[in-house]
Amino acid sequence: MQFKDYYQILGVEPDAESKDIKMAYRRLARKYHPDVNPEAGAEDKFKEVAEAYEVLKDAERRAEYDELRQYGGKAGAGFEPPPGWHNTNKTNSFSDQEFSDFFNSIFGRAGAEHRGAQSEGNFGFRGRDLELEMPIFLEDTLTEESKQVTYHIPVFEDGQVRQIKKSLNVKIPKGVTDGERIRIKGQGAPGQGNATNGDLYLHIRLVPHPLFDIQGHNLLITLPLSPWEAALGAKVTVPTLTGKINLTIKPNAQSGQKLRIKGKGLPTKTGMGDLYAIVKIVMPPTTNEATEQLWKKLASSASFDPRAAWSN
Repeated sequence: MQFKDYYQILGVEPDAESKDIKMAYRRLARKYHPDVNPEAGAEDKFKEVAEAYEVLKDAERRAEYDELRQYGGKAGAGFEPPPGWHNTNKTNSFSDQEFSDFFNSIFGRAGAEHRGAQSEGNFGFRGRDLELEMPIFLEDTLTEESKQVTYHIPVFEDGQVRQIKKSLNVKIPKGVTDGERIRIKGQGAPGQGNATNGDLYLHIRLVPHPLFDIQGHNLLITLPLSPWEAALGAKVTVPTLTGKINLTIKPNAQSGQKLRIKGKGLPTKTGMGDLYAIVKIVMPPTTNEATEQLWKKLASSASFDPRAAWSN
């Protein structure tokens, strides 16, 4: 068993006054509390700080501990209580807490009233903010229905951190965009003492759609046209988020041409974005002799050179 230097743990001198010990404890407890510091090892450090304060805040226990230090105890060195050692502390209200073997060998399991973090009833600090990614389907941006969010919050109880499942119904604000961050006040990790809870931050992620690409609040869709539809014009059916619509294609449509369909995009703060149908001319997969003759006739009569600009 190793000797614990409680003064060193709190970063104070052996002759430090009670107010300095209390101040050091508060600073370190805030720094290492699991609700504030999610790093590995923070919880163990928090327990060590709480144990040190449990001893040094009490004049009688501190005197006993100082006696052992004078006996030769050094931080990290092997330690056994002196022969015949028994603690003189008369307090018997210590419940079965998780203090170290070193602590129990000196004071026994009746040596503390509370764990340090609990003994300071007036010591509180704000709960940790939580971050959560929230996937949203494009169709969901059009409705005002609430969406359920389930996540876990860290709760510190009986010297341990437990993850508790929590669910909320969240109404997605109109006009949210991919990557937007939404704050839900007071729904993060619980505060300690009388302090407030942290906040929950939702990171909006718009789920990729099989048909539509996103450009701000506008949507883009590829509109395949046959060569004759592009040349002669046509009436085609185009899907939107709210259902299919009929779209008139004027003659002589070109690949890459954008056709605007007003108000069929994503919601904005004040209205709706647009849907853009981008023309893509698609050749038939196969030809027969009859269609081949038609292409040859078109080629001889059209006198069209799509690469004419290259010769300039």
